Amino acid sequence: MILLINADPQLHTPMYFFLTHLSFIDFCLSSAIVPKALEAFLLGRSHISFLGCFAQVYFFLALVVCECFLLGVMAYDRYTAVCKPLLYATTMSRARCYGMVVLVYATGFLTSLVHTVLAGRLSFCRARSINHFFCELPTLLQLSCSDARANKILQVSNAGINTVGSVLMILVSYTYILHTILQLPSARRRLKAFSTCTSHLAAITIFYVPGMLAYLRPRKACSRDQAKLVSVCYTVLTPTLNPLIYSLRNKEVKGALRRLWVRKLVPHLSRL
Repeated sequence: MILLINADPQLHTPMYFFLTHLSFIDFCLSSAIVPKALEAFLLGRSHISFLGCFAQVYFFLALVVCECFLLGVMAYDRYTAVCKPLLYATTMSRARCYGMVVLVYATGFLTSLVHTVLAGRLSFCRARSINHFFCELPTLLQLSCSDARANKILQVSNAGINTVGSVLMILVSYTYILHTILQLPSARRRLKAFSTCTSHLAAITIFYVPGMLAYLRPRKACSRDQAKLVSVCYTVLTPTLNPLIYSLRNKEVKGALRRLWVRKLVPHLSRL
């Protein structure tokens, strides 16, 4: 998806600029977790160094927070495109798009840095066995022999602030989008306007629903195996499905694929 967007000039728009970064975050998220998980499942090597565990916690948490806020920024982009189409080019200028992306990455990596540094100041027991397929902050805090209440309070409060902030941006944006769409005179125009948001709505659903199941339900109400299954959804399934959603349901991406195929195929056939 990243290579396709960069190769096709017709996809050099704010929406696909943000989609490039969404694909990049998904790729990094999978790269931080899947290789070590496959090593454990296929080769039986289920050990990880202490430094490697903290690195996995840091990058996983940072990338999840980045994706959380990037989905909110993409909702604002859809709001501007649907509700203020004449001002879209001015509002979503290149400088503003870069500024929002920098803010997204800064928020994610600084937030994760705070959690990781505070977790590193804890004392850990000799029994360092994590009942999970990767190092996640809640499971890491369970290994602490010292008082981790401050870390847990910060974790819950920060997760609440991040989630509420992103979800609020999404809800407000789509409230205005829905109001604007319903005011359009013809059903065809309403369907066309709404179709520009379906891929983003699908990406929001597959990102937030598993995360809400994993973190908002009572821990005693589910087994650890169920928690692992939910974690697989938002660490492996979501990064896999996002490119499919934006490619299979998007006419512009399909057109870019056809143009790329023609550019690669025609020169080859002319040499025959």
